[in-house]
Amino acid sequence: MSHKIIRQIYEARLAAWAATRVPALRIAYEDVAFTPADGETYLAAFTLPAGTNSQTLGGDHRAYTGLFQVSVVTPSGTGTGKAEGIVDELATLFPLYAQYTKAGLTVMTLTPVEPGPGIPEGNTWAVAASFQYRSDAT
Repeated sequence: MSHKIIRQIYEARLAAWAATRVPALRIAYEDVAFTPADGETYLAAFTLPAGTNSQTLGGDHRAYTGLFQVSVVTPSGTGTGKAEGIVDELATLFPLYAQYTKAGLTVMTLTPVEPGPGIPEGNTWAVAASFQYRSDAT
C-alpha cells in the first residue's frame, strides 16, 4: 500500500470527470510528456506526499498523508472566472470526507478543496486547487 495507489485513485477520478466535461479537459500528469494547444484550458495533477507514520507499537500500521493538487491552467488575459468555475467543480468532485478504495487501500479527503492565488506564467494563468488526504493501512 502506498502513495502510488492514492495518486492512482485521485487521478482516475479526475480523469473520468475531465473526459465527460463539455468541453473535455486534458490533464498533464507528473513526469508525462504534455504539450498544450494554443489557447487551451487544461489541468495539471500533482500528488504531494507528506510523511508516512506508524501509530502502533508493533509497526503494523501505516498512515499515509499528503496533498492532492490540481492546477487549472487557462490562457492569460481572459479573466479569472473560467478557472474559478472549474475549481468549484473540483470541490464537488472531491467532497470533504469522501472515501475511495483501490487494491484494499481506502483514502479519505480530509480538507475542502481550496484554491490558491492565480499565477501568471508567459501566456497562461493558473490556479492551484488542493486538498489534504489520509489513508490508514494495517
